[in-house]
Amino acid sequence: MAAHYESKHGIVAIPSEQLYMSFTDLRVFTQSLPAEYRDSVTADYDTLHATVKGFTIGVKVAERRPYSLIRLEDNDAPFHFSATAHFDHAGSGNTDFWLEVDADLNLMMKAMLGSRIKDALDKAVDGLVAVSQGKQPQFPSDLG
Repeated sequence: MAAHYESKHGIVAIPSEQLYMSFTDLRVFTQSLPAEYRDSVTADYDTLHATVKGFTIGVKVAERRPYSLIRLEDNDAPFHFSATAHFDHAGSGNTDFWLEVDADLNLMMKAMLGSRIKDALDKAVDGLVAVSQGKQPQFPSDLG
């Protein structure tokens, strides 16, 4: 069953071109993780694999639309999904940043994960906004 999740929008104090470029190489994500999570994530330019609570999931870049969109698709995941990061110019060196996820979830998985997916997307946006404003992002304590 297809499910669609969309994060809130956040104004990131970084120009859209610069923010987009920081997302183009998936290896960057391993460098920005807290040290205790780095061993569970591997990445190259186009792919990333992570193990969380014994569950391994992989993604690969499916589309890069310079300075406006990066779309990831599942790669060695137990269900099909895609995730899209949007980088919309918001004037004065700012970016309207938001995320979308489409996932083929059965009813049980949708019931168990639906609200967690939406919350995780919103927290990712909030974290990026915080970092752009010079604040320390808050990572969830229940990832590992």
